[in-house]
Amino acid sequence: MTPPHVPLIERWQEHLPFEAADRVITLQEGSTPVVRAPHVSELVGADVYLKLEGANPTGSFKDRGMTCAVSAAVRDRALAVMCASTGNTAASAAAYAARAGITCAVIVPEGKIALGKLAQTLMHGARVISLQGNFDRALELVRELTATHPIVLVNSVNEYRIEGQKTAAFELDVDLAGELDLLCIPVGNAGNITSYWRGFKEVGAAPRLFGFQAAGAAPLVLGHPVEHPETVASAIRIGKPVRWEDAMNAVTESRGAIRAVSDAEILAAYRLLAAREGVFCEPASAAAVAGLVKYGAEGAETVACVLTGRGLKDPDTAIANNDGRIIQCEARSDAIEEAVLGEP
Repeated sequence: MTPPHVPLIERWQEHLPFEAADRVITLQEGSTPVVRAPHVSELVGADVYLKLEGANPTGSFKDRGMTCAVSAAVRDRALAVMCASTGNTAASAAAYAARAGITCAVIVPEGKIALGKLAQTLMHGARVISLQGNFDRALELVRELTATHPIVLVNSVNEYRIEGQKTAAFELDVDLAGELDLLCIPVGNAGNITSYWRGFKEVGAAPRLFGFQAAGAAPLVLGHPVEHPETVASAIRIGKPVRWEDAMNAVTESRGAIRAVSDAEILAAYRLLAAREGVFCEPASAAAVAGLVKYGAEGAETVACVLTGRGLKDPDTAIANNDGRIIQCEARSDAIEEAVLGEP
């Protein structure tokens, strides 16, 4: 019999703030694949790997931090958890709260959440509040409410989130035999880049960290908050990252940088990954590859790009960017033959 997948907290318990007797709220997250990207490797002249965080149970990297945040909330006898979200955090929090048997409430910016993420959140039974405002305002309100009520905030300001997410760095260090020179990662609220650097430091690794923001939501690049962030990459549509200082420390210590990529560049990388590498990720994930292609590997030999979520999270963007590949066809064999074998 094949042994079961080891949940993240159990696999890395010596690095995490949990005891063996603690109840672990898990969906068997972590241990996600690392696959080589031959086409991207050729484009940038380096050995490029993709860390497929969309293979986590709810389809994004958020599950790494959420298993820890919700397990800690249950240990502390919380009755509810709450978050502001552009989608992935909401879906993950809702799933882990359902698993734990506690209430979950989420605030999402009205009209700014991808349908796949909203569907997940609703199906897991969360209380979804649609806010007439952006993510940054939603987070302000959540922080106010959780400060005055016995509700646990599970956004990345929660230290348990950072602790869980750092385990992806442990995995990359193991899977790439300590040879990683450069990590490329999307940056929104900046919790994930903070987590990776914490993890790398704990295992004595020191790759350079390149974080990429969408040009319309690039406060770390501009050096000031963005009042009305806009980008097709909804997961990083954030104008005031809560881990701002931590993220800047991470890139400074790692000799890295935070840079911007346009929506056009993000969508080009999004299509390239699907069509040439066979990997369908959400648009925000593609920012990592867009940045690598735009700015280059800068001498790095081994590069990893973090793909934070799977493509089915945002079906509308996929359909809107299919370049007319759906072929209308009459129900005749010759018409089918032409559709299959004719000029594309």
